[in-house]
Amino acid sequence: MQYRILGRTGLQVSAVGLGAGPVPGLMTGGDADAQRAVVERALEAGINWVDTAPGYGDGRSEASVGRALHELDVRQSMHVATKVRLAPADLADIEGAVRQSLAASLTRLGRPAVTLLQLHNGITARRGDIAASLTPSDVLGPGGVRGALERVRADGLVRFIGLTGTGDPDALGTVIDDGAFDTIQVPHHVLAPADPGLLRRCEARGVGVFAIRVFAGGALLGQPPSAHTLKTPYFPLALYEEDRQRAAALAARHGPGVPLKEIALRFALGGPPPHVALIGLASPDQVEDVAALANRGPLPGELMSALAGCRTEAG
Repeated sequence: MQYRILGRTGLQVSAVGLGAGPVPGLMTGGDADAQRAVVERALEAGINWVDTAPGYGDGRSEASVGRALHELDVRQSMHVATKVRLAPADLADIEGAVRQSLAASLTRLGRPAVTLLQLHNGITARRGDIAASLTPSDVLGPGGVRGALERVRADGLVRFIGLTGTGDPDALGTVIDDGAFDTIQVPHHVLAPADPGLLRRCEARGVGVFAIRVFAGGALLGQPPSAHTLKTPYFPLALYEEDRQRAAALAARHGPGVPLKEIALRFALGGPPPHVALIGLASPDQVEDVAALANRGPLPGELMSALAGCRTEAG
């Protein structure tokens, strides 16, 4: 497994992180033996980062991750990242909501602290421009998210604080430029790369970047939409269908050769940044497959250029 330094955190993190979200569904609905087998194989492959959230299966993902790490007795071998999503009612007492959410997460995970706590809301110019989004003022202003996360960090409950990079690039850039946040997760895949200006701002500030939706919710793998995709307001079915059409067009224009799965993963690792690709994995075989592809490193420059041309033609 290749390792990267995660921005200014100084952490040495595996190039692939284990995503415990609802699209693969393992950690939100699989059986304990299967969950433990995947975590064990991930550790054997050198993966040292797992990403979860209380919103993944109403806490089931966190509980599954915590149980697997406990049963394997490797709780110190894996960095754990989780999140907090604020509802409109929480904005009256952001710190109270953050502390309540984090306390419940730590209980489910069976840990006294986590490596990273991330805001799970997108950031836009106006509240609610996308589902559950907040504004830069909600994050940076008095009584805002930044202060709440900094205080739980000061209490030793988290080591680093981060963002979910959905929303407006300019609004996100305002928060990044503040300098308080250590990491960000950005949707970044070969069909729709992350905003280059946003990535440059992250690099300038030393912000560690995780690529998410590397396989476009399964569209780049030719998979049907997951049960989660059919009902979520965050990366909804309409987006999946659009990505599936673009994946087919890209495959037709790219032609035979390197499979789309390999292209997608190696594209996501073509930073800096991004530094880490978070992948939802549902079986030990998938862990081995992804680890092998990641070890081939980023795509060569000529293939990256060809893909950019294919993307332009595909619209």
